[in-house]
Amino acid sequence: MDNSKTLHAHGHDAHGHNAAGGSHGTVKSYLIGFVLAVILTVIPFKLVMDGSLPKPTILLIILGMALVQIIVHLVYFLHMDRSSEQRWNVMAFSFTVLVVAIVIIGSIWIMHNANALMMIGM
Repeated sequence: MDNSKTLHAHGHDAHGHNAAGGSHGTVKSYLIGFVLAVILTVIPFKLVMDGSLPKPTILLIILGMALVQIIVHLVYFLHMDRSSEQRWNVMAFSFTVLVVAIVIIGSIWIMHNANALMMIGM
């Protein structure tokens, strides 16, 4: 038997890396991601149900938790990190976010200007 990595039936070596160089998460990493996602969901839910904070503060906390949850999902479930194997995936994801942001911001800008122009005569 040679010294090269032995691949299991689905093209994965003993460390969970597939033949193409990417890696799957471990049960531990999936559990950590799941627990973080649950915590980041329960906190805003509890704040909304209590209603003890002002609504703008609750909204900012919800938005902050949502952004953190997006990062948790990207890291723990989609396995996007700074490794060289993930560089193209991160670049593709970044480009997608840029295009979506341009579409959303452009749409809001156009609707705002259309509304402003329609209200000139009133």
